[in-house]
Amino acid sequence: MDLLFSNDRRGEYPQSWYAATSDMLPPFPKLEGEARADVCIIGGGYTGLSAALHLAEAGLDVALLEAHRVGFGASGRNGGQLGSGQRQDQVSLEKMVGAANARVLWDLGEEAKALCRSLIAEHDIDCYLRDGVAWCGSSKSDVQHLHHYAEHMGETYGYEIETLDREAFHALCPSPDYRGGVLDMGAAHLHPLRFALGLAKAAAGAGARIYETSHVESVEQGREVLIHTGSGTLRAGQVIFACNGYLGGLEPKVAAKVMPINNFVVATEPLGERTREVLTRDVAVADSKFVVNYFRLSHDGRLLFGGGESYGYRFPGDIKALVRKPMLEIFPQLEDVKIDYAWGGTLAITMKRLPLLARLAPNVLTASGYSGHGVGTAVHAGRLLAEAVRGQSAGFDAMAALPVPGFPGGAALRSPLLALAMSWYALRDRLGF
Repeated sequence: MDLLFSNDRRGEYPQSWYAATSDMLPPFPKLEGEARADVCIIGGGYTGLSAALHLAEAGLDVALLEAHRVGFGASGRNGGQLGSGQRQDQVSLEKMVGAANARVLWDLGEEAKALCRSLIAEHDIDCYLRDGVAWCGSSKSDVQHLHHYAEHMGETYGYEIETLDREAFHALCPSPDYRGGVLDMGAAHLHPLRFALGLAKAAAGAGARIYETSHVESVEQGREVLIHTGSGTLRAGQVIFACNGYLGGLEPKVAAKVMPINNFVVATEPLGERTREVLTRDVAVADSKFVVNYFRLSHDGRLLFGGGESYGYRFPGDIKALVRKPMLEIFPQLEDVKIDYAWGGTLAITMKRLPLLARLAPNVLTASGYSGHGVGTAVHAGRLLAEAVRGQSAGFDAMAALPVPGFPGGAALRSPLLALAMSWYALRDRLGF
């Protein structure tokens, strides 16, 4: 079974609020017959589209193959948070890779945010970019940790994050579950599918050839790479795997280190004046639970709320009910509010929640495993891949040096082991540890 086709109609976007509020691009053609390119990119999400854009702007002949439509996967379904730094916080990174390397990673994370902002401005991408992401805690210890982290970031990195006690946080987000938090106005949130479509339009405008409904079935590596779809073959000097959670069995060395998981989002009916029962400012929020809840208000006044995870190929039968449960734990005052949209998507995580960037062969590159921090990191990874193809690989090499071990037991055991861990952490959260 292939995750690309387990939960979605071929060549169609999911019935999400994002799809309902996007100006869709005309379909790109399917790859048919034989074709050639300097570089073939497999995957039409943020990573692949960014790589295609940057390579095409550099004058290379680029072909991108997407099994469905551009932005079909996690890039068009996620929570829309453009976070600071990496998925792991700076204190954790300092312990993992040392202070000097942690500083490099912080700078790369800031570069990622700046890149997204510059691409949105340069290509006039209307994706409702807004500043501000808050992190909050449900326990006293979680809030203390967040406040200590904000202090550390100011003292060590010169990066200002506002600390909020319980009263101040409730003035921002009146949820009875949260006891305080922090507010990062250097981070941002946006409409993820509109952003992806804007990148695709920019890449095509720069000369990249985009092929949709072109499912890659196999790849023959060698001095010249042969990429086979159901209706054609592409020959390329170099290939980039940009499939993230939808890689399947295309590249076993990546699959051993990167695991797909499913996450779910709902959009309520427009709240009107009741938006202030959720947020009093137009910022996004994520909490400190192991299975993170994340939410924000849409430009038309809906609550967009993400929560719940599953492992395996099939989405649950009732996504609305799955996500409504954590939503009402955070906002019990919304019990009477209707949910208009509910959708799922597949992302990819690694053991240490660090992205996997790697050179698998002299002419084969990959980037994936963004672990829920992919809006900025994936777009940035696309540019780093483009630079590595052209021999300018300092940023790529820094990310490729991150420790990304394989999952114990390989593909057969990684999902059951993670599900067991999730059960423990869910119990811990309920008991308030």
